[in-house]
Amino acid sequence: MSLGSQIAANLPFLRRYARALTGSQTSGDAFVREMLEAVLADEDLKASLAGGRVPLYRAFGKVWASASGGAATGAPTSEHEAGAQARLGVITPPARQALLLTTLEDFTTAEAAAILERTPAEIEALVAEAIAEIEREQTTSVLIIEDEPLIAMQLEDLVTGLGHTVSGTAATRTQARAAVAEAMPGLVLADIQLADGSSGLDAVDDILSVGAMPVIFITAYPERLLTGDRPEPTYLVTKPFQEATVRAAISQALFFGSTRPL
Repeated sequence: MSLGSQIAANLPFLRRYARALTGSQTSGDAFVREMLEAVLADEDLKASLAGGRVPLYRAFGKVWASASGGAATGAPTSEHEAGAQARLGVITPPARQALLLTTLEDFTTAEAAAILERTPAEIEALVAEAIAEIEREQTTSVLIIEDEPLIAMQLEDLVTGLGHTVSGTAATRTQARAAVAEAMPGLVLADIQLADGSSGLDAVDDILSVGAMPVIFITAYPERLLTGDRPEPTYLVTKPFQEATVRAAISQALFFGSTRPL
């Protein structure tokens, strides 16, 4: 596989990481573009990316780290983005990176250490620091939109284990609308493909038309959401998922106070 093909294959996931790291799709994409421009201008940097995801994320991290504070993310385009950027400042940048790399992006501790150029022990300490910050958030009620009963049960156990309550479960778009009519959730966990052929995306659009809350998509088809053709979710977990990844996504979503995908 050519270097260009390798980068293209990993680009949707790098953009997901950049969005979560910066708190904004616009800012995240700007950093990714800056990294790609740097790669085109530097043959040594381009050659270093041949090793796959780790060097690609390391190159991105250096571009992000070299930017300066608020100027790096640019002026927020909405009250939502402003709130997300303000909350991001609570967690130190290295801790934020370590948490996202080892949970959202599924890197091992050793891989995250290589990306951030730290020791595995330092990565573990940074992750613990980040978790301690985001777990200070208040509990909320969660709507689970999932058509596979076993996965829905697993998510219910995970949600209640974090101290939250389950406001309802739904396997179809119609059931999701009914669940929200009965009790407005503070967070939504949603699959994309639902039992009757309806769309979890449409179900979420219905919900967000009547209320504002964070949304986490949990799907086996992340590439269908990471196209750049429409506003993309900041919180996207790939099936089969690790429970630690979902826990981290829930904590981050509540921490950032997202009302819509950024």
